[in-house]
Amino acid sequence: MSQGPRSGLAAVSAALLAMSRHLEVRDVLKTIVASARELLDAQYAALGVPDDHGGFAQFVVDGVSDAQWKAIGPLPRQHGILAAMLREARPERLADVRDDPRFEGWPSAHPDMSDFLGLPIRDGDEVLGALFLANKNCPKPSGGCGFTEDDEDLLAILAQHAAIALTNARLYERSRELTIAEERSRLAHELHDAVSQKLFSLRLTAQAAATLVDRDPARAKGELQQVAALAAEAADELRAAVVELRPTALDEDGLIATLRTHIQVLDRAHSARVTFDSRGVRALPAAQEGALLRVAQEALHNALRHSGAARVEVTLAKRGPGAALRVTDDGSGFDPTAVRSAGRHLGLVSMRDRASGVGGRLDVESAPGKGTTIEMEVPGG
Repeated sequence: MSQGPRSGLAAVSAALLAMSRHLEVRDVLKTIVASARELLDAQYAALGVPDDHGGFAQFVVDGVSDAQWKAIGPLPRQHGILAAMLREARPERLADVRDDPRFEGWPSAHPDMSDFLGLPIRDGDEVLGALFLANKNCPKPSGGCGFTEDDEDLLAILAQHAAIALTNARLYERSRELTIAEERSRLAHELHDAVSQKLFSLRLTAQAAATLVDRDPARAKGELQQVAALAAEAADELRAAVVELRPTALDEDGLIATLRTHIQVLDRAHSARVTFDSRGVRALPAAQEGALLRVAQEALHNALRHSGAARVEVTLAKRGPGAALRVTDDGSGFDPTAVRSAGRHLGLVSMRDRASGVGGRLDVESAPGKGTTIEMEVPGG
């Protein structure tokens, strides 16, 4: 593809911006591969991230259909040209990969490739992956153009920025894993405090009922009614905790369906009326959907456990290219500038961290006796 200096610079800029927008590792890998193939006008592109066992932990392709990729079979092992690139960490530019002595063939369903360009993606001395391109599109069908030295230089720039984007995405995912571990620890603590106390009371009340059955049946009946009430409360506490611990179905169902299901369960589990309304929101980047879901869960937890609200309303609405989540309750409220509840304070910190982590913002409106509104806005992508 022939490009002038200005159009070429715009294409590079667009590719680098696209890579920097994503926080999930898989999204970053896909963007790198698609950007490289488009930028260098190749038929095929792939990016392999090595594992520690002679294979690839992840292998992302662009230019190959889903049906073709399924027919090709298992992920490639690190052999031939791929192994050489990862082992020697240097560029490879070949007029015809099939003529190279290291070439070991392809599976039968693999597309036919000739000219080849590959570069390692490095972070210092560590090889994060290898980027491969094949079959440069030629201006004329008679073709035979192949990749040039300029193509190699351009791909080297892309690989440098890909290393930064991939490293940032990995750091983000590790940070998110730590946050999830902290959340699970918090939920386990709450489960112990809430349900264990209920079960302890349940056992004592049942024992009291047993001693009264023969000598005071009327009092025994009252104790048994208390047993039933305590059991129902324990079940509600357990159900609410399990809902928060259960893995979400964001990948399969999307944010709106996952939120709606979560809120329907909470509405059944609590005496407060919990409602959900969605207005024109389309799919958002995976990281933003995950953050919105977690903030909604935290805000709902605070409203249902601490505020004494009779009604909680959740809305998710389109706002520019992004979306805004709003959780409003009619509970006791609090002074956001002088929060005294440690649990609520930590919850607000967690929500603000989640919002800022995906380029969004979080606003809190509340006052004693006036209820609370939590709003999170994300820019989209």
